[in-house]
Amino acid sequence: MATNGGIIGKSNKASFGKCKVTNKTSTGVITTQPGTTVAQVINIAGGASGSGPSGGGGGAGGFVDEQVNVCGNSPYTATIGAGGATRPASTIGNSGINSTFGVTCGTVLSTSTGGGGGGFEPNVAGAPGGSGGGSSGSAPAGGLGTTNQGNNGGTGAGNACSGGGGGGAGAVGGNAPGNPTGGAGGAGKTDNITCTVYAGGGGGRGSSTGGAAGSGGGGAGGGGAGGAAGTANTGGGGGGSGSGAAGAAGGSGRIIVKELNKASGVWSMQSQYSAQRAGTWPDGTVINNFVELSGGTETESGNYRIHTFNASDTLTVVNAGNACGSTSVDYMIVAGGGATTTSGSYAGGGGAGGFRESPGSVSGSYSVSPLAGGSAISMAPGGPFAVVVGAGGATQTNGSNSSFGGITSTGGGRGGKSTSGNVPAQPGGSGGGMGTWPSPAGPAGSGNSPPTSPSQGNPGAASGVGAGGGGGATSAGSGGGGPTGGAGGAGATTSITGSPVAYAGGGGGAAWTGTGGSGGAGGGGRGSGSGGPNLAGTTNKGGGAGGFGSDGGSIPGPTSIGGSGVVIIRYQFQ
Repeated sequence: MATNGGIIGKSNKASFGKCKVTNKTSTGVITTQPGTTVAQVINIAGGASGSGPSGGGGGAGGFVDEQVNVCGNSPYTATIGAGGATRPASTIGNSGINSTFGVTCGTVLSTSTGGGGGGFEPNVAGAPGGSGGGSSGSAPAGGLGTTNQGNNGGTGAGNACSGGGGGGAGAVGGNAPGNPTGGAGGAGKTDNITCTVYAGGGGGRGSSTGGAAGSGGGGAGGGGAGGAAGTANTGGGGGGSGSGAAGAAGGSGRIIVKELNKASGVWSMQSQYSAQRAGTWPDGTVINNFVELSGGTETESGNYRIHTFNASDTLTVVNAGNACGSTSVDYMIVAGGGATTTSGSYAGGGGAGGFRESPGSVSGSYSVSPLAGGSAISMAPGGPFAVVVGAGGATQTNGSNSSFGGITSTGGGRGGKSTSGNVPAQPGGSGGGMGTWPSPAGPAGSGNSPPTSPSQGNPGAASGVGAGGGGGATSAGSGGGGPTGGAGGAGATTSITGSPVAYAGGGGGAAWTGTGGSGGAGGGGRGSGSGGPNLAGTTNKGGGAGGFGSDGGSIPGPTSIGGSGVVIIRYQFQ
């Protein structure tokens, strides 16, 4: 009879560590929780000191990331390695001290190796270590790093009085480019528990410009004088120093322990039930660090996913992500464009729907429009998020608003006219244009109404026989000239979808006997005139309708409406 809940096969005891994280910066004891059997250990040793004269930078302490088996409710000693102390000139830098994580009875489960000290003039190589120390002068190579813990140090610049950078956990130390600059310290490495960079190498000494510190706590090299020390509890290497100065000290290490929820193979029903009660699953599944969403039309551009909403819908948060991946999204929100007036002649073009866009900084720094501003939207609340896509204005009405995540773009204002009864132009995201023949009857519609920063649009223009164009996202509508209608204001171009596309152009004004005003780039409709009837704003571009004029053969109805809006969401998904 099966005693493991009905599952045939080996039953493995799951680890229920509840992902508890302990971050040790000084030697002490870590006691595991009762259900913990597996732990992830980030083990960083002490960084080495640099040397002098013409000293190489100290190597970073070894960076170890591994899983170890532990016992629940048991004490484990975490020993934090000290950084290498300063050393008199003309002596190789002191190596950093190892860090260890082990059972109190003496069994060591994890060890990281201290960084290697920097070399000195003349031609002394850096020492090996977790990451190797930088060399001085003509020494043929930097100190060797330890496999899977760090990288080699850089080399000096012959007799140019410059030292190489110490190796870092993420990159080799830089070679000195020559007098007067030292080699840069090697970059550190990001731990995947706290998402912090540690174990950067120390910069080498330069006769006037010291090598840059390696990211993750490395110290900068001295520019003819003493270098900077590695940062405490990062495992950073110390900077190399000049003549008569002691090499700078390395930074002490650190140990981070995460008690895991996981198990391999077949596990019992009791383990599954316990995991479900804890809100986890004991199969060791890798946590998705990146935002994952559902809704709209999905496309991809490299490591970035784009959701395009051409109609109102719901954006569902499948995974909110975390600081090691992504947690926020960029957006572009365009409202519906304004319509035009359809009785009488010489109406102004409709204003474009309001255009709003985030800076693009969280999803690949694509080419944003000039109107980008504000900040990205966090998915941490978990959603779902309502996505509202505004309709284009029907005959003689404004466009409708679009919105997402608390950001609203305002519908474009309708175009107006003074013939056959005054119909005023309206304000909106961008304002409607106005036809003022045969007599002035009011101004064009104002844009950026209500006001936002950055502006969401521009005003329309008012003019006579050639009616004014509606405003666009990046420029105002233009006035007509004689028999010719005014052009609609230009829209805004963004590469949020992966390629440049213009949105929110204003509608052109109607003409008398000449050419109707051209629609603004980004979906604005052409105004009525000798070139033919007016055109509607483009669907899902938020373009304003072209101005209506009966002399141009326009037919009130479909050609006089604004284009519907659009909402686009972009984020890093891998």
